[in-house]
Amino acid sequence: MDKKILPKQILEHYAKQLPFVLYALPESEHVVAVLQKDDQLHTIEEFTVSSFVLAPFTFEHRAICIPEAESTLLKLPFSEMTEPFKRVNIDDATDEKEAYIELVKKALSEIRRKNAEKIVVSRKVEIALKHLEVEELFARLFTAKDQSFRYLWYHPTTGIWCGATPEVLVTTREDSFVTMALAGTQPYSKNLPVYWGDKEITEQQFVTDAITNNLQKVTSVMKLSKTYTHIAGNVAHLRTDITGMLKTGRTTLQSLIQALHPTPAVCGTPTKAAKRFIREQEEYDRAYYTGFLGPICDDNKCSNLFVNLRCMKIENETATIFVGGGITIDSDPSDEWEETQNKMQTMLQVLQPML
Repeated sequence: MDKKILPKQILEHYAKQLPFVLYALPESEHVVAVLQKDDQLHTIEEFTVSSFVLAPFTFEHRAICIPEAESTLLKLPFSEMTEPFKRVNIDDATDEKEAYIELVKKALSEIRRKNAEKIVVSRKVEIALKHLEVEELFARLFTAKDQSFRYLWYHPTTGIWCGATPEVLVTTREDSFVTMALAGTQPYSKNLPVYWGDKEITEQQFVTDAITNNLQKVTSVMKLSKTYTHIAGNVAHLRTDITGMLKTGRTTLQSLIQALHPTPAVCGTPTKAAKRFIREQEEYDRAYYTGFLGPICDDNKCSNLFVNLRCMKIENETATIFVGGGITIDSDPSDEWEETQNKMQTMLQVLQPML
């Protein structure tokens, strides 16, 4: 692994505790670095200034950002990994497993009482690191073309966040938009066929219906693709692409975000009931997990925003990995636990040399 690929300028920036973000769009030819020149915490509400934005799950109107006008921009090559990623096995903590299964059962009870159709529940796992090297994180996150959006964010007020998310919140170019309905999860291997059961198909339809209904008020044209299998690293999902045109002169990026976030893929449906359950029962703050992030352009001209999944926070040589799953009437609590174990692999494999 060539860790020298990360320029000294970025390492010095981090050593000075100055904000920065490194990111690569899906199928990109390079990694973008945005290095803020001071340590100020910038926020954004109108989403009309060229910036990289990071918003929490509880987003209402304001997100933090790194403005391009206050930063130095660089383009970096991808890392050339020579060693294959291997599954990382960690011990099942009995109390964590029992707590998560109990949370899933509570969600199922809520669904059976007809208070919700789907509730997304999650958990966090704290893992002690033997050491932390930003070069190593970069080398393992940014390893060539990939269909996921990858990022490494640092700000002295938030610590390090990084991830590799398969889910687009929305991409816009002038008055056109692209988004997706993504749900259903199973382990993926090139050697095994992918089959989808009723639970996953139903869950994916909930997400598709809710997103298209929410978009009705801000779009003039909307088209849906056929649902297909989307591979994201070591897991497979069901995906439907949604494209169309925004209402000219009436739909801003902010109003579009308000219509989409949080999607049923990270919250549930109906949104208010699912949000209430999450707030009352999860017993921890998701912070930026299941929020959204990505680069935007001036004056609503373009955006590439992604849902913050398959992510972790690193602080004081402790990595906190966040995972969850969508609960529907057909969910099995033990299967839901195993799904979160599989989803952890994306970040565990990034951390492997540091464990």
